Amino acid sequence: MDWLSRLFEMMPVRGRLDIRCSYSVPWRIDQGPGATNEIPYHAVLAGSAILDDPAGGRPLLLKTGDILLLPANPRHVMHDGSGAAPLPARNRAAQNFTISENLGSDERLDLLCGHFAIAPPHDRLLRSYLPPRLVVNAGARTGKGTAAQLAGLVSLMRSETADDHLGGHAMLNALSTAMFALVLRLASETDATSRGLLALVGDPRLAPAVAAMFNAPARAWSLPELARLCNMSRATLARQFQDKLGRSASDLLTDIRMTLAANELKRSSLSTAAVAEMVGYQSEAAFQRAFKSHIGVTPAQWRKAQRSGENVLAGPSAPVDPPRAMQA
Repeated sequence: MDWLSRLFEMMPVRGRLDIRCSYSVPWRIDQGPGATNEIPYHAVLAGSAILDDPAGGRPLLLKTGDILLLPANPRHVMHDGSGAAPLPARNRAAQNFTISENLGSDERLDLLCGHFAIAPPHDRLLRSYLPPRLVVNAGARTGKGTAAQLAGLVSLMRSETADDHLGGHAMLNALSTAMFALVLRLASETDATSRGLLALVGDPRLAPAVAAMFNAPARAWSLPELARLCNMSRATLARQFQDKLGRSASDLLTDIRMTLAANELKRSSLSTAAVAEMVGYQSEAAFQRAFKSHIGVTPAQWRKAQRSGENVLAGPSAPVDPPRAMQA
């Protein structure tokens, strides 16, 4: 199985379309942060938008075909760039989503906005391997390749929101989920990110090592073994992981193992020792230490919390804009 399919098998993602915006200049969107386990997305169907950098850096221009993911889940501001006070906008409920629009006759922004939900603790792990913001361009529907596939998927979402057919809610959410996979695939094929997991797997020389760890995480992989898979020296492999991922191959392997262990403790009645062995630990004590270091609680506490419905990973709640509608 390829690494991305394996990742989604380990960390299920649920997509949801929340709102379709149709704005004439001037307009402004102020949104977020969402729930702590959410990654917002925006897909530009027509027009352009300026995204202000929450960290105070240079604003980002988004154009038609761009899809923006914000794994850091910040409060973010998008606008038309004119600096003028935005026209009043109103929200109205369609059958399967919300429409936000203003009055005006200028060239309009057409924008799909939603989010991806990842169950804890996987949301923290996945977020740590993605850049704070990720942009890919879907391009045209003509041609072949991931960009064309993504363009076709976005076009189908556009059609579903235009017609609001029976079953549209389920369709739009399923398409949103598929969009997440295609965005990550496209980003790994292009230079959309310079660091993180996508930059790592985007290097064909390193892909065999990543695939090996995802597909056989219980194996006691050594750095020389992984280096041989990539036809490079041990020192080169170690340097490439640090340069592209900011972490070692051992760190990635441990993260994969802990993700699988959290899943197994949640859904099965296997003993902690059996789960430890399943993910590559001969010592239950070593597994206990690694699990608590990565997840924040012991395996027993994690299992108990999952069965009782308690969120033992909950931190301070982030403010959530009610409802999930754009504010102009």
